[in-house]
Amino acid sequence: MFLFFKIKVYPAAGKCQFSKIYLENNAHLKSIRYAYLTLLVFCPSIITLSLIGMVISSAQFILSSTAAGKCPPADRPEFAFIGRSNVGKSSLINALVARKNLAKTSAKPGKTQTINHFIINQLWYLVDLPGYGFASVSQSARYRFSKMIEQYLTQRENLYCTFILLDSRLEPQRIDADFIQWMGEKRLPLALVFTKADKCKRAELAKTVSRWEQKLLQTWQELPPLFITSSEKKTGRDELLHFIAEAIGRPH
Repeated sequence: MFLFFKIKVYPAAGKCQFSKIYLENNAHLKSIRYAYLTLLVFCPSIITLSLIGMVISSAQFILSSTAAGKCPPADRPEFAFIGRSNVGKSSLINALVARKNLAKTSAKPGKTQTINHFIINQLWYLVDLPGYGFASVSQSARYRFSKMIEQYLTQRENLYCTFILLDSRLEPQRIDADFIQWMGEKRLPLALVFTKADKCKRAELAKTVSRWEQKLLQTWQELPPLFITSSEKKTGRDELLHFIAEAIGRPH
């Protein structure tokens, strides 16, 4: 069974290392990981039965900010979502909170251009960050977004975890790998979320996860928590909410 702990990153021997992550038996990490992956994608109800989920009773938009210093007061636990443009971030956020249009979806990548705060259950903030990659904006705008995201991630004191979204259908992309590495070097807590799992076959999904694991282990001593999700099938929703609930219940 997976046990989730709030993540902190420390440098060690030239690599990045996670402190307590989510396991009872480190020796069986890989076999547990793949068993979890198979069940999560094809039998989500089996794992859901063993978890204490979070019921979303309210979800409200609070504020859009153009700078980290303009965000709401840091008076609640905060969880941010970020990913390459067109990774399905808005759809995942809407599925997570069971609201159809809380985060605005668009066929045009790069729609999110501000730091968007939502308050969930009056207890914690969900933050929708601008995507990176192929947004149809000018070079100067990309630089502004980059600085805004960097300042937010490094200065926001109540940020418990940043969920980095990865497209399950694609092999590891350099822009994602570079961002994950930067997060580790800055000692910022993170988790990986594979999106659109319903769009690929089990073998393809397992291969994508394996490629990411191999790539990360070149520079990381331990792997970050990972989640397999589908906005359409609601796969991974309960697991993400359970992770957030566990993190909120622990000292920051």
